[in-house]
Parts: sequence; structure tokens; C-alpha cells
Amino acid sequence: MIDFRPPTFRLEALAVWRRNALVWRRMMGASVLMHFGEPFLYLVGLGYGLGRFIGEMAGIPYFTFLASGFIAWSAMNVASMEAMWSVYTRMVPQQTYEAILSTPVQVDDIVIGELLWCATKSLVSGTAILGVAAVLGAVGDWTAIFALPLIFLTGFCFAAPALIMTALSKGYEFFTFYLTLVMTPMFILCGVFYPTATLPEPMQVVVQFLPLTHAVALIRPVVVGQPIGDLWLHVSVLAMFGLIGMWIAIALVRRRLVI
Repeated sequence: MIDFRPPTFRLEALAVWRRNALVWRRMMGASVLMHFGEPFLYLVGLGYGLGRFIGEMAGIPYFTFLASGFIAWSAMNVASMEAMWSVYTRMVPQQTYEAILSTPVQVDDIVIGELLWCATKSLVSGTAILGVAAVLGAVGDWTAIFALPLIFLTGFCFAAPALIMTALSKGYEFFTFYLTLVMTPMFILCGVFYPTATLPEPMQVVVQFLPLTHAVALIRPVVVGQPIGDLWLHVSVLAMFGLIGMWIAIALVRRRLVI
């Protein structure tokens, strides 16, 4: 039986977050380099290389257009990878959660703490890319710092469904399906490389149901210094994905960790 009782929010979740932060601090340099390196290569290679041929996209330089989209993609990518590979490692091979559950911490605390940690890692990665984009001249002005809470929200939104995959997974190879069938299509279709308005009309409708579309629609205007259209719609969609995903993830992890 799956326990779908509402999640319980307690301060003990912050202890799980702190535990992960202390462990990550020992390998912070390599971790930041890994999560920052791939987006940086895409940004320089496509932003500068392809940007010379494209010129402008949606009325802004292509490098700026791409940089703002990559910040949203990085938040999705980092949070999802952490919620799958790293959480599965702590759950199964290392059996970290069995030790944690011997303390006053409960399953709900573990899941919520992990979601907060995944969102934090996406914030670190997104902030690094935003800083590089600013140095390279792709940021409108100082108001781009308001993208930071949106990056955190995006990370939380994508960590939740990824953690559902972790709760269902029987091995690391299971995550390849999610990466190929869910994350890669969003990366290509949701406005990172080009406006979604250029897609065929039926596809434009489909991508509105994908959270990365709304993350890009929130983060890009803030980075380039433009007003956000339909602010509360985009925020509500990301929050809905995050909260519903969290509820389902907690229910599935309860079944997996509590015998």
C-alpha cells in the first residue's frame, strides 16, 4: 500500500539539507566545475559561434537569448541529476537513509530536505552561469539578481519528479529513460534555443504543459531586463509541479524505506 497522507513539514528537514551541504563542501570545487562546465561550453560555442550567423533572436542578441535559456536549463539539469543519481546512491548503495531514520528524522523530512538541497545545488549552478553571462555582457542590468529565487523554484520543480523516478528505480540505468524521454525533449523544445512561437501550432500547445517552458519564460525576461508576461501563471505552474511531485515522491519513498 502507498501512503498518500499529506506531507509533514518539520525543521528536521533542514538537518538533512545541512548534512548534504557538509558532505558537498568537501568536493565543492569539482562539483561546481562539473555542473558549470557543460553549460559554459554550450554557451561559448553556440552563443558566440552560432550567434555570429543568427545575429538577433526575438529582438535580443542571440548570445543573450541563449545564456538566459541555459540558466533555466541548468537549474533543471542539476536538480534532476542530484535527485536521481545522488539520492539513489544515498538511498541504496550507501544506505544513508537507514542510518538517518534511526534518529528523530522521518521519511518526510528526508524527502523535503533532499528537495531543498537539489534546489540549492541548482541555484549554485545557475548563479555561476549568470555570473559568467554578466561578465560576457549577456545580462541586462543588476536586476538580473531577481532571477535567483526563480532559479531555486525551477530546481525544486524539477527535483520532485526526478525523485519520483528515484523512488521507483531498481538501478542507475533506469534514469536513462527519464533523461532521454523527458529531459532531452524539454531541452530541445521549451525555448532554450529558439522561441516556442516558431514551433508548429499543435506543438506550441504541447510545450505549454512542460515546466521548462515556464521556467524559461520567467528567467529570460529578468536576465535581459524585460517585463515578465503572465508572471503568476508561470510561477503557479512551477509550484504546482513541485508540490504535487513532492507529495507523490514522499508517498513512494515512504513505501520504499518503511517496511
